[in-house]
Amino acid sequence: MDMDKLVSLCKRKGFIFQSSGIYGGINGCWDFGPLGVELKRNLKNDWWYNFVQIREDMVGLDASIITHPEVWVASGHVEQFHDILVDCKECKKRFRQDHLETERCPDCGGELSEPKTFNSMLRTRLGVSDDTAVETFLRPETCQSIFVDFKDIYSSTRVKIPFGIAQIGKSFRNEVNPRNFIFRSREFEQMEIEFFCREEDEVKWFAQWQEDIWAWYLSLGIKESALRWYEHPKESLAHYSKRTVDVEYEFPFGWGELQGLANRGIFDLTQHSKHSGKDLSYFDAEKNERYMPTVIEPSAGADRTTLAVLCDAYDEEEVNGETRTVLHLAPKLAPIKAAILPLVKKDGLAELAENLEKKLRRKFITYYDHAGAIGRRYRRQDEIGTPYCVCVDFESKENGTVTVRDRDSMEQVRIPMDDLADYIGKRVSFERD
Repeated sequence: MDMDKLVSLCKRKGFIFQSSGIYGGINGCWDFGPLGVELKRNLKNDWWYNFVQIREDMVGLDASIITHPEVWVASGHVEQFHDILVDCKECKKRFRQDHLETERCPDCGGELSEPKTFNSMLRTRLGVSDDTAVETFLRPETCQSIFVDFKDIYSSTRVKIPFGIAQIGKSFRNEVNPRNFIFRSREFEQMEIEFFCREEDEVKWFAQWQEDIWAWYLSLGIKESALRWYEHPKESLAHYSKRTVDVEYEFPFGWGELQGLANRGIFDLTQHSKHSGKDLSYFDAEKNERYMPTVIEPSAGADRTTLAVLCDAYDEEEVNGETRTVLHLAPKLAPIKAAILPLVKKDGLAELAENLEKKLRRKFITYYDHAGAIGRRYRRQDEIGTPYCVCVDFESKENGTVTVRDRDSMEQVRIPMDDLADYIGKRVSFERD
C-alpha cells in the first residue's frame, strides 16, 4: 500500500489533515475532519465497550490534562524522561540517537554532533502574572493521574482487587522529529488501563491481558499477518518496568508500536505515596491485610490504531476494467454506516429517500446523496468505507422495498424498508453476543 495515496485520500475526503494548514501547518499536529472524527470515535467507543463496559472488574476516569508539577517529579519524568539528541553539522537537522542506524546523518550523510539530553515534556505556566505563575507540564501520558486518584477511586466505588481503571485522553510530547503521518506526533490520544492485582498473580494477569489485547485487534478487522508481539529486552526496559511487550503493526514505513503491555510492579503507587505523604496502599478487608498492588498496564494509541485500521483497510481493485478504491473498514468502525441513494431525483424518489435517511439517522450515522449516476455514487461511498448503500427506486414506491448493496462483495439484496434499520443495525453494532 502506498502511504502517499492514503494521506491524499485522508485529506481529500475529510479524514485527517494537518493542523493550521492555511498558516503552513504545525509539524506533528493533526486535525481529524468529519469522517476522521467519526472513525476514531467509533474506535474509542469499541475499546471502551470491550474493556470497560462489559467487564465487572473495570471502572473509568477522565482526569485533568494539567496536574500538580510534583506528580512528574514523583513519577521520574522530570529526571529521567529524556531523549538523547544529535545534530547534523551540515544540514542542521536534529535526530534522536536511538533512531539512527549509522553514525552519519541519515539525510545528507554529514557529520553528527556530540549527543545531548532533551526532556520531551511540554511545559506550561499556571498563574495570572509572570512573577507568580507556577511552571508545570502538559501530561506526557495519561496513567499518572490514575495512580494519583487510585485511593479516591477504590474508596468511592468499593471495587476490590483485582480491578482496573481505564482512561481515554490526550497526551503531549515535544517530539524531536514527528513523522509518518499521525504515527508519531506531538499531541496524541491514549487508551490506557492500569490493572491492579496481587504480586503473586501478576504473571497470570499479564498473560490474560496479552490474550485479550490480541483478540481486540483482530476484532477490528486487522489482518493477523500484519501484527506481531515485540518483547523488550531487559536492558532496554523503562525504569518502572519489570516486563514490557508491544503489539506492532507492519505499516508501509515498517513495523511500529500500537500498544504496550507493561508490568509496572509497585513503582508508581510507592513513588506517589513517598512524595505526597499519603498512603496509597490497598486494604483487603477480607484478608485483613494492607499492601501495594502490582500494576499491569495495557496502553494503546488511539491515533496509531486509527492509522493501522486505515492502512489495513485501503485497497485498489479492478472492477469491470476500472480501478475501484475502497476502504474495507470493519462496519462497526466505518464513519458512515449507510448511504441512502435515490435512483433518480425525479418522480418522488428523492423525497422518499430523504425521509428514509432521516429515520435511519436516529439509529446510526447515515448520508444522503443524489448527485451523479448511481454507479459513481457507489464509488464515492466505497472510497470512504461506507459498508452499505441503499438504493431507492421505482419499485420502492410500489411495494416499500429497497436494494441494499454490500461494499465488499458488491452483492445486492432486496428487503422491506421497515426491516432496514434492524438489517443494517445488527451488522454495524460493536455489541457482543
